[in-house]
Amino acid sequence: MKKFALALLSMTLLSGCGASSSISSRHDTATEIAGAAGMSEQVMKAGLFNLTTWQRVQQQGAVADVYIEGDGLAWLDKHRKSLNPTPPDPLALHLAAADKSPNVIYFARPCQYTGWNGEGSCPSLYWTTGMAAPEVLAAYDQALNELKARYQLTGFNLIGYSGGAAIAVLVAAKRPDVLSIRTVAGNTDYAAFSALHDVTPIKDSVDPVAAAAAVANIPQLHFVGGEDKVVPFDIFEAWKQASGNSACVHSTVIPGNTHSQGWSENWASYLGVPVFCAPQ
Repeated sequence: MKKFALALLSMTLLSGCGASSSISSRHDTATEIAGAAGMSEQVMKAGLFNLTTWQRVQQQGAVADVYIEGDGLAWLDKHRKSLNPTPPDPLALHLAAADKSPNVIYFARPCQYTGWNGEGSCPSLYWTTGMAAPEVLAAYDQALNELKARYQLTGFNLIGYSGGAAIAVLVAAKRPDVLSIRTVAGNTDYAAFSALHDVTPIKDSVDPVAAAAAVANIPQLHFVGGEDKVVPFDIFEAWKQASGNSACVHSTVIPGNTHSQGWSENWASYLGVPVFCAPQ
């Protein structure tokens, strides 16, 4: 029987993560990670959502590295969706905390930590089949516009982890100020992902592969875990093909890394890998 695609990602992330932790303790964990890196919390109202961010902006009028979190605690098991997708251990925030650039901004996903401007609870649509719905993409675009104006930023380097990679490429397709894209264990092709795992399509979202041609001329580096069984190298190959085998689209396979392990410990060195467009 087919299962929702998000269940595969969530179950991988849940192993050893303390899935039963309270929302407040998950928030405390994030605050501790960010605080150690000099990042302060700000909640940005953007469209339907209150997007939780942690920011360290030390140089106005410059470029910012922007990190986008993965899908978090979207599912409790293969059949039960979570009541709240806030991650027990936010990997993209660990990556942001390891980034020594003067301007580093981390975005949680909708409904993580805070999340909803509407009445009542945040709809589970936004952490199951609609995590890349058009209104989600519009919210990130609005938030980046606000940050750009507030700090006179000249451009963004987008870094997306797991499902956050889909948000990164889809948002980049709408903006002329994205200077580079990095993905970490990134799901950039929902159709290929669903076919690979024989799971239900992520039907209420924009498939990130739809943005492949639009971002093909933006320098990209896609980090793939050599032991990642959730988003293996096949997903990057599908993205590369959809990008027309662009000279700007590159990958680096990290031996031994899984979908969630091995990234934060070595992120500072991974950031040193060049992101470029090869001469044609």
